[in-house]
Amino acid sequence: MISISSNFDSGAILVDRCEQPDDISLRIRADSHADFTQWFHFRVAGVRDTPITVRLTNAGQSTYPGGWRDYSVVASYDHSNWFRVATRLVDGVLEWQHTPAADAIYYAYFEPYSWERHLELIGRIGAAPGVEQQRLGATVDGRDLDILYLGSRQAQAPRVWIIARQHPGETMAEWFVEGLLERLLDGADPVSRTLLGSARFCVVPNMNPDGAVRGNLRTNAAGANLNREWLEPSRERSPEVWLVRAAMQKEGVALFVDAHGDEALPYVFVAGNDMVPGFTQALADSQASFIANFKNASPDFQDRFGYPRDKHSTEALKLASKWVGHEFGCLSLTLEMPFKDNANLPDSQRGWDGARSKRLGAAILLPIAQYLADRAQM
Repeated sequence: MISISSNFDSGAILVDRCEQPDDISLRIRADSHADFTQWFHFRVAGVRDTPITVRLTNAGQSTYPGGWRDYSVVASYDHSNWFRVATRLVDGVLEWQHTPAADAIYYAYFEPYSWERHLELIGRIGAAPGVEQQRLGATVDGRDLDILYLGSRQAQAPRVWIIARQHPGETMAEWFVEGLLERLLDGADPVSRTLLGSARFCVVPNMNPDGAVRGNLRTNAAGANLNREWLEPSRERSPEVWLVRAAMQKEGVALFVDAHGDEALPYVFVAGNDMVPGFTQALADSQASFIANFKNASPDFQDRFGYPRDKHSTEALKLASKWVGHEFGCLSLTLEMPFKDNANLPDSQRGWDGARSKRLGAAILLPIAQYLADRAQM
């Protein structure tokens, strides 16, 4: 008998029919306290060597319907090794046909990053020599919001801030942070050793633990889109932003990167602060240099495709990178990675995934190092 479940960390789906293997009818569930609809993650059991057809019947009414164009669902037998399954959108219904090679299989919008893996990352990195792990406070649901401090403790050392998963369904962002942290702690890496000797890294791997566990795409347990809360965060509605902003005010910011994923665009790119009041020519030059150096550091990164420069002009200071850049007068960027594949370097088996996100996290240390070196000479 076929069964479908999503009662686990980041699980999310609504079941209409699953009696027949060629007629599994499901619906994408909205965020727990908001109307965003895109993330799904569920388990199908009783299907070994059985051709199945899965249909997500409300995909055409999702928040980002353009995200399904050229999209392939991710699947895993062990919840660890993920691969892509060919998917098509027909009349607003997202459909795939697959013959699982095991009794049970997981399907998800993107390779998940579990709460358990997050806790392991915090514990492993936090226990490393020279690293300070700190609990900033509690989320809406009472989970710990942790920050990791790495590198120089000198007061004059520039503060490099990296945050991820304001939008919890954008799991590639925490994979990115994992890769960055692991390279930073590689004692044989001269770039990492130089950075840790001269700068202080302030890293929040998961800004939205509640939304991540609940299986939300964009919001926390109160229904707040954290990346629209930075101008006036609330201790009740968006404590995660309130706590991180307070830590920034205490530490200062020399460089800020906010890691995200984009549903529609099959590219890796950054969104800058061109539309933010007070964006100087010096900041424009630093932004252009950072982008050029990032392109040299990773062929996965490009600057031909991305957002229009005025995309967020009407709400700019509500967004993290815009508010931080304006508040601290520093280089401040939103990094976007694809849910699909990188069209410049496609991989039909895995698409864009956790491993590629980790390598991008490691690669960004080179443009960070060059930015800090240039800044020191000003």
